[in-house]
Amino acid sequence: MRAWLRTVFVSILSLVATFEAAAAQTDSDATDRAAADIVATQLRSQGYACDEPSSAKPDQKASKPDETAWILTCKNATYRVRLVPDMAAQVEQLDSDRGDDPSP
Repeated sequence: MRAWLRTVFVSILSLVATFEAAAAQTDSDATDRAAADIVATQLRSQGYACDEPSSAKPDQKASKPDETAWILTCKNATYRVRLVPDMAAQVEQLDSDRGDDPSP
């Protein structure tokens, strides 16, 4: 009986750990999508095309104090976007092989 309880307990712990890992991944994906939506909104407000933003990752090398840079991946293009307080974002298209001209 004791061995059976131990097996059940270990199985339950494994399930809980699996669900926690899946939830953490889901939270991370949701955070990536939220960041992508925010950066894409700024990009679009400046006249650039960003269809279906999928991710926005911080770009530490391009960031400066008070200027956070992001790599924004959209269906039609990938951009480096530097957000500058109280100014328009600085935008650089990183790929040009998708055929769309995102410039305003």
